[in-house]
Amino acid sequence: MLEVWVFHVDDYGEEVARILKAAGAGKRTMPLILHASAQPALGLTAAELFPAAPEPVAALAGLHFYLGNWDEAHAAADSAERASNYYWHAIVHRQEQDAGNAAYWFRMTGKHPVFGALREEAARLGYYAGRDWDPIKFVDYCGAAPVGSKDEKLAMQVQLVEWQLLFDYCAYPGNSQRGQSN
Repeated sequence: MLEVWVFHVDDYGEEVARILKAAGAGKRTMPLILHASAQPALGLTAAELFPAAPEPVAALAGLHFYLGNWDEAHAAADSAERASNYYWHAIVHRQEQDAGNAAYWFRMTGKHPVFGALREEAARLGYYAGRDWDPIKFVDYCGAAPVGSKDEKLAMQVQLVEWQLLFDYCAYPGNSQRGQSN
């Protein structure tokens, strides 16, 4: 069983910490619906930002997603054929409100190692996914949440924890079991 998840911005190197700290330290919620790009392009490669990360390209997709750079997040997610890249691809399409495309990429993802921890953390927040995390059900929940509602706020909180867990899985050097549970 995973302990309560705590995101530590300094776990990902100086440059990534600097970028994240300037944008809410990895702890601000992100909109459920796509908005215009929020941050300037990074100008750094995945290898430069995440030299010791297990999945640097996927980590870059996650960083761009957090910053609100949808096009860059989509391009990075689409540049490698790995479960974590497919997961980021699904998330950017969920935010685009393209449920069918998001569902396709979640099916490509399969059962990702962060799903167990995400299910637990979502339940702590008040979103009960059932016995197993169902990312397509969450796509539907996000899409149905009225703007300004309790459901929208909860979906944004769950999306933040999802981002933190997946980003950590992709970016934390030597990550093998962090942010995972059964």
